[in-house]
Amino acid sequence: MLAVRVAAAALLPLRCGARAAAMSTLLVSQPRYAWLRELGLQEENPGVYNGRWGGGGQVVTTFCPANNQPIASVRQANLEDYEETVKKAKEAWKVWADIPAPKRGEIVRQIGDALRQKIKVLGSLVSLEMGKIFVEGVGEVQEYVDVCDYALGLSRMIGGPVLPSERPGHALIEQWNPLGLVGIITAFNFPVAVYGWNSAIAMICGNACIWKGAPTTSLISVAVTKIIAKVLEDNKVPGAICSLVCGGADIGTAMARDERMDLLSFTGSTKVGKQVALMVQERFGRSLLELGGNNAIIVFEDADLSLVIPSALFAAVGTAGQRCTTVRRLFLHESIHDEVVAKLAKAYAQVRIGDPWDSDTLYGPLHTREAVKMFLDAVEQAKQQGGSVVCGGKVINRPGNYVEPTIVTGLPHDAPIVHTETFAPILYVLKFKEEEEVFAWNNEVKQGLSSSIFTKDLGRIFRWLGPKGSDCGIVNVNIPTSGAEIGGAFGGEKHTGGGRESGSDSWKLYMRRST
Repeated sequence: MLAVRVAAAALLPLRCGARAAAMSTLLVSQPRYAWLRELGLQEENPGVYNGRWGGGGQVVTTFCPANNQPIASVRQANLEDYEETVKKAKEAWKVWADIPAPKRGEIVRQIGDALRQKIKVLGSLVSLEMGKIFVEGVGEVQEYVDVCDYALGLSRMIGGPVLPSERPGHALIEQWNPLGLVGIITAFNFPVAVYGWNSAIAMICGNACIWKGAPTTSLISVAVTKIIAKVLEDNKVPGAICSLVCGGADIGTAMARDERMDLLSFTGSTKVGKQVALMVQERFGRSLLELGGNNAIIVFEDADLSLVIPSALFAAVGTAGQRCTTVRRLFLHESIHDEVVAKLAKAYAQVRIGDPWDSDTLYGPLHTREAVKMFLDAVEQAKQQGGSVVCGGKVINRPGNYVEPTIVTGLPHDAPIVHTETFAPILYVLKFKEEEEVFAWNNEVKQGLSSSIFTKDLGRIFRWLGPKGSDCGIVNVNIPTSGAEIGGAFGGEKHTGGGRESGSDSWKLYMRRST
């Protein structure tokens, strides 16, 4: 888990002069960032919402990855806050479950509209606090908006079939009902969209939600919840339907072990996800896991390189390599290896690096200083294992958590570092000869999230999509590994967790079935 820095001054009483002096350095108080007030953010913000705002835990300050300056602080939940929130959410569910699904869908649609009205300012906050470029921040909010629209239509379609009964005069009906309380734990890299995927679908299914975002993106969690809370309150339904508990591992552990949590959706690392899964399974609970990915692109000798170069570039350096769908392994047929590496290195040199909120920037910082250290450690391990750094590999000399997007060649397909997911912009370029071997190499890593091949061979495409092809949850052809559409089920196999979110029949995970 990424470390969270707690400002000692933030623990002092409000009347303390030292506290006031420390708070004057916060970005939220500077004229340049006055737009943060449009989202209702202040120097110190309550991090618990269950129909009313509060929080009795630590005060945590979040930092801008582009300059490591403090933005504002959030008072986290303690276990007493969590207990109160669960009780209020369970009570709110009794009201929400009685509202017809299409009417629930209408309220979710209104949430989407409210987000749409704040899309630029909320996208700016995503850039400021998470570090992704502005267009990606706005795009992430847009994805939540789109899921709300999708959920509206889905609210009139969920249900089970009436099946033929073998007994005369009998009916066989499949009835779907809400689970009750859905816990949602999200990661720093998609601090808006992943909550949207879960909450919008869970809500139209008739569930109440409790959200715990990443501590390092607590301001985003607060800002999003403020928007949702107003919609719920305007519709005169309990705000606790969409509760918020900002917090650390203690709150996450409480959610995983809580038998009142009918479903726990967890997005994060495979290591932590395994711990969560074991805690939930110990109580025979239900979990939805979206964990790591060690994704590969395979480029055959007949591939269109005009598609390959921008696709590999975007998939490798987008969000500074911090997507679960980021490409980390690039398999090139030996006949085109040198040509593709040269063209890709040239494209890397043209990537515009800068402040994430500047419109010309294509590549921003890593999220934390700890992530920079992990990047450097991975590059060093790659060198020790026989890899050659074609470009990048260093920290950029400027404020913030900036590192050079990196290409490494010369490693074997099964090198330990190649099989290790590093949440950073490091691309391992590997040679192959035959289709059968490279399909096997794609599948040999523990994770199974996203994959892609570039080829013009239709037979090969269908073998790739078939039972002996990719074993991933997302299988692409002639497009990058990153990027997904809300209409399809998003998720992966093996150590990626097996969960599915957003579209297709993912809604079934948020309901229980009776026959």
